[in-house]
Amino acid sequence: MTDFALGLAIEIVVAGLLVTTIVYCFILNKRLTRLRADESVLRATIGELITATEIAERAIRGLKVTASDCEASLGRRLMAAETTCSELDRRLVSGEEVLKRISAITQAATAVPARLEPRREEPTAPALAPQPAPVQEPAASAAPVRDGARTLQQAAAEAAERLAAYRRSPREAAA
Repeated sequence: MTDFALGLAIEIVVAGLLVTTIVYCFILNKRLTRLRADESVLRATIGELITATEIAERAIRGLKVTASDCEASLGRRLMAAETTCSELDRRLVSGEEVLKRISAITQAATAVPARLEPRREEPTAPALAPQPAPVQEPAASAAPVRDGARTLQQAAAEAAERLAAYRRSPREAAA
């Protein structure tokens, strides 16, 4: 019996090891199945990431092209604005010169009638010799000259005010 019991014990140990191996193989199979399922999910995720990366690269290239176009367009507009600004400055300077000329003309026009008016001097001592009669212009001709000079002077003042307001408006907008 000893041989029989020893053989039976060995067979029981081998059967136990086989059952343990079968159980371990079953557990390993489940883990491999989960790993394969995770692999397919991982492959799908990697595929989506590659697609998203390609879309982002195309969008970045498009943005670079758009930014380049905007830069060129903005450069052209800035050059046109600088040209217009320098032209306006030039016109303002020439407008100021015209305004100065008009002011000089109005001042000269108002000064002329004053020079033509006779001087009225009060004699300090009685004069024995007869004095010549003062030359007087007709009152009708002096009045239109004065009125025209005042009107011209008012127009020059109004133009100066408009020019000053025009100059202030871009500075105030910039501030």
